[in-house]
Amino acid sequence: MSRFDGKVAIVTGAASGIGRQIAFRLAAEGGIPVIADLNLDAAKATAGEIGAKGGEAYAVAMNVTDEEAVDTGVAEVVEKYGKVDILVSNAGIQIVRPLVDFPFADWKKMLAIHLDGAFLTTRACLKHMYKANYGRVVYMGSVHSKEASRLKAPYVTAKHGLIGLAKVLAKEGAEHNVTANVVCPGFVRTPLVDKQIPEQAAEFGISEEAVIKTIMLKDTVDGEFTTTDDVADAVLYFAAAKSNALTGQSLVVSHGWYMQ
Repeated sequence: MSRFDGKVAIVTGAASGIGRQIAFRLAAEGGIPVIADLNLDAAKATAGEIGAKGGEAYAVAMNVTDEEAVDTGVAEVVEKYGKVDILVSNAGIQIVRPLVDFPFADWKKMLAIHLDGAFLTTRACLKHMYKANYGRVVYMGSVHSKEASRLKAPYVTAKHGLIGLAKVLAKEGAEHNVTANVVCPGFVRTPLVDKQIPEQAAEFGISEEAVIKTIMLKDTVDGEFTTTDDVADAVLYFAAAKSNALTGQSLVVSHGWYMQ
């Protein structure tokens, strides 16, 4: 028997990058990942690929910053499967600018996607998790949940905030057998990171290679990017937790960039 046999897992932002790999890994262990993404066509394509490999997956359109869209999407999943066992709140974007001229609209957009999205998806899923007396919530944090980097004020603020949210949910959810944890990756070569490399090169006036070597991977023990599989390993570890023993925690996956 696999760890996630029959478990229904909503993974936000799962049409690409880290979320996509988490969905594939859950399906490979008997879980039913729900590919919740802004881009429904891409979500359906990812779900189709999982199906072609013999797994089961379901695609749902979800703008995590829209209360009605989140509630409707989660309701659709519950109507289809009768439950939600796992939430992986993963959807995110990045905007890099110095704090002194960071547009307020971009600040609000970043906090809406990372924090409002985590709150709205959590609240929508909790009603069903509490009723079932079971739930596993995993937030996608970052090394920036612990550390700061220049040019990333709202991102760092939001990722720190997810740790606070997880701790509150860990306390409130315990009596309903619901755990909450945060996975904090270092730099992973996803489209999100690839986009930042030229942006940071321009902002700092250095080469793209220098951005990778002297900024992104400077503090790792081996100069290596974290992989989507590395992150998925940690997410599945928390998602498979058997009791409240493992709750309210954050786990850094960063090739030693940040050590606790």
